[in-house]
Amino acid sequence: MTTTAWIFPGQGSQKIGMGADLFEQSELQAQLELAKNILGWSIPEICSDPEDKISKTLYTQPSLYVVETLLVDQLKKQGQSPNYVAGHSLGEYVALYAAGVFDFETGLKLVKCRAELMAKTAGGQMAALIGFNREQLEQQIQQIENVVLANDNSDAQVVISGTPEAVDQLLANIKVKRAIKLNVSGAFHSPLMAEAATEFQQILDGITFNSAEVPVLSNVDPTPTTDPTLLKQRLTQQMTGSVRWREICLQLSALEVQQVVEIGPGNVLTGLMKRTCPKILLQNIS
Repeated sequence: MTTTAWIFPGQGSQKIGMGADLFEQSELQAQLELAKNILGWSIPEICSDPEDKISKTLYTQPSLYVVETLLVDQLKKQGQSPNYVAGHSLGEYVALYAAGVFDFETGLKLVKCRAELMAKTAGGQMAALIGFNREQLEQQIQQIENVVLANDNSDAQVVISGTPEAVDQLLANIKVKRAIKLNVSGAFHSPLMAEAATEFQQILDGITFNSAEVPVLSNVDPTPTTDPTLLKQRLTQQMTGSVRWREICLQLSALEVQQVVEIGPGNVLTGLMKRTCPKILLQNIS
């Protein structure tokens, strides 16, 4: 029996036309209609809009959640199931759904709220760094206020987040092969999201989490757990905390996972996994 982990991409993996083949299937229309009633707009229409509405945070997060959960349902109908699950940022919500922590409707309502809060948080900047000295980067992050390591994706690729001034100062102080400022509305996964996180906490407090059917590796703590209280606590911390994806990859390797399946558009996560744990078999389902 192959030990398998399912992993789910987050914001940045979306693309125009994603989910088109799913949206045509008659047995999924009731779920798509439920999503439309919750959101007030149509997932298939947004995903196919040529003006790239899908890349606006307000639409990106719910659309990714719906597409990825529909894929999860199809895999489970085929009798497939993972031994572990993990998701990158927004993808953690799909991981929790896949593990049976909450149902489709509950997850989508949480994601809708999260997207709305994050979309209205302005004044921050994020930048992806490729090719850098980690020791030098960590030293500068400690010395410069209002900038943090938001996504630790691999040894060679991270994302920093903070005020525009702090991000610019850090970029000026380190050697980096390539730096790309991201087109986002705020400084996600940083203390600058504290106000949004406090509002979101009030929504989370009213939701009951079930024990996970399989262990979940969370963004802020890659230690696998099925405990519902712990999973909710980690989700609370996620909006202001770092995405520790590199450590999640290493943890899956330590757990002797033999195959990792990325479920959702693109292949960003399997690319990161390949760099960190080259011996693990990789598969993409989109």
